[in-house]
Amino acid sequence: MHDVNQIIEERAVLIGIIRDNQTSAQVEEYLDELAFLAETAGAITIKTFTQKLKHPDVRYFVGSGKLEEIKTYKEYADINTIIIDDEISPAQQRNLEAELKCKILDRTSLILDIFAMRAQTAQARTQVELAQMQYLLPRLKGLWTHLERQRGGIGMRGPGEKEIETDRRVINDKIAKLKHELVVLDKQEQTRRKTRGELIRVALVGYTNVGKSTIMNLMSKSDVLAENKLFATLDTTVRKVVIENIAFLLSDTVGFIRKLPHHLVESFKSTLDETKESDIIVHVIDASHENFRDQINVVNETLTDLNVTKQPRLVVFNKMDLYREKHFDRFLPDEVKKELSEDFEKGMRAWMNCNCVFISASNKENIDEFRNTLILMVQDMYHKRYPYKSSFHG
Repeated sequence: MHDVNQIIEERAVLIGIIRDNQTSAQVEEYLDELAFLAETAGAITIKTFTQKLKHPDVRYFVGSGKLEEIKTYKEYADINTIIIDDEISPAQQRNLEAELKCKILDRTSLILDIFAMRAQTAQARTQVELAQMQYLLPRLKGLWTHLERQRGGIGMRGPGEKEIETDRRVINDKIAKLKHELVVLDKQEQTRRKTRGELIRVALVGYTNVGKSTIMNLMSKSDVLAENKLFATLDTTVRKVVIENIAFLLSDTVGFIRKLPHHLVESFKSTLDETKESDIIVHVIDASHENFRDQINVVNETLTDLNVTKQPRLVVFNKMDLYREKHFDRFLPDEVKKELSEDFEKGMRAWMNCNCVFISASNKENIDEFRNTLILMVQDMYHKRYPYKSSFHG
């Protein structure tokens, strides 16, 4: 007998298209990230499919030949979830569900699902629910397809339309209510931020899963959830940190990601306000990631979109131990490894054109240099802002 409470294993196939301006390797890397997202949400990736297309097929996202190939594999490998590395239209979703007869998720719905899992505070939960409702609204018709199959076809005024209209009203009312709740929560958050007084604010930013929470834990000795999963930190965590008798506020914000759904950026504006209102930005980078340069660009573009461009920046290249493991032959003499490391650091400093430190947070490597550099920046900021004050204990 089957246990009715038994959780069905989510066995997923991932689908991506290779556009004219992309290489196969790039899209494979994107699908690796999608597989990581899927794993974070609780699904196992069994296989990935890619297809070269100028633009997605209007009906099925992929071409009909590729669709047949996916359908055959789905039956053979007992796949129950298909995840697409893009936001698909409601019509594409309906067509794919009709053809493949299984759950179809796109990148946006997957990210929303993870955000829903991770939301801890009332504010984060409200933000996620708002984004989910905004995503759901244009997709209502698809939820009523079971009615269309039961009722007849030609010439009938779309079955379920009254129900869809009712649902649409309910969801629009819910969206209005959530927006109002967020305004109230935002005001409370602004009041909270004002009560933090004269303390300098430092915001940790970076691509998701680069090690911001590990750094937060090191700096503030707090116990933030730090794990190898995407979006481990969703609610902004703020801690007061005192180093060498100098106090400042350190905040760990939600990780940025490629193709972050615009609903989410909209909904999370208030969470990202923590970054906008900070005095110093600490941009954390996973130096061991083969596409860290792309990730840097995603973060810089997001910060520009948020109009966070004027604050002084400290760039932290984290996971340097893994970088060396990946790139240096273990039989190389130590002096050659040292020379290669110095070349890498010199190149990155020239590219970033700001303060840079190179650390491994998990191994506590070079943490003193990081702390000292940050403290000098905080001290400098205090002296500029409060030139007549001599101590900053907070």
